[in-house]
Amino acid sequence: MRFDTTGKVSLDDIYNQSDPRTYFQVLRPLGYCVPQLAKPYFTKYIQEYRESRQVAEPKVLDIGCSYGINAALLKCDATMDELYEHYGDRQDDDRDALLARDRELSRSRQPAQPIRFTGLDASADALAYAREAGFLDEAVHADLEHHDPTPAQRNQLAGTDLVISTGCIGYVTERTLTRVIAAQDSRRRPWMAHFVLRMFPFDAVEQALSGLGYRTIRVDEVFRQRRFASAREQSLVLDGMSAAGVDARGLEAEGWLYAQLYLSRPNDSNRDRN
Repeated sequence: MRFDTTGKVSLDDIYNQSDPRTYFQVLRPLGYCVPQLAKPYFTKYIQEYRESRQVAEPKVLDIGCSYGINAALLKCDATMDELYEHYGDRQDDDRDALLARDRELSRSRQPAQPIRFTGLDASADALAYAREAGFLDEAVHADLEHHDPTPAQRNQLAGTDLVISTGCIGYVTERTLTRVIAAQDSRRRPWMAHFVLRMFPFDAVEQALSGLGYRTIRVDEVFRQRRFASAREQSLVLDGMSAAGVDARGLEAEGWLYAQLYLSRPNDSNRDRN
């Protein structure tokens, strides 16, 4: 196994396939579940935005969207277990046959209330599949950590109502988020909901958002992301958490990676908070 600089096992290869089957094959034994746990929180947050801002069809930007998993769960009312079965049972299909099934899934399961999804990711292959399958309405292939968006990408990002993520913060930082915000009309900045692994500090992101007029709250609950892939991965991550002063007892020390949810809203929307 290869490990990245954070101590986590490197799973880069699963994001660079022409379809999601390898992604689900690798993550299923690890119990990867954070998108499923995030689903009700995202659903509630999007509805709050819809009602507060009187926006009939919110535009959601999913940062680090990979194959459009969050979009599939929210737009098609799918579950992670269903997707594990869906892709696990189709090992003999070619990409075109798999896409045909996913397009039918997208067509047959329209959300009760309209919603649009834009995906932002560094993997062109994952984005292409999610877009062709109909999970994403738009796809932005960009590295906003190191580069400003092009004029075309800026146009795609403009008009974002909500920004979500499930696990990319830590690899993606405040640099990406501030560039996303800069692409918006300053009078209507997006709400944000980020599930962030506890091993990654959120302070720099929160400070950057605060400087742009946001207030952030952390939800008290913690959320399982996945099991550690090996004892070595767990040891490396626990060492890093200890060095950062994060207490892993009862959580990561028991064998799972855990995330916390941070909700950020512009100060002018605080009056709408329930």
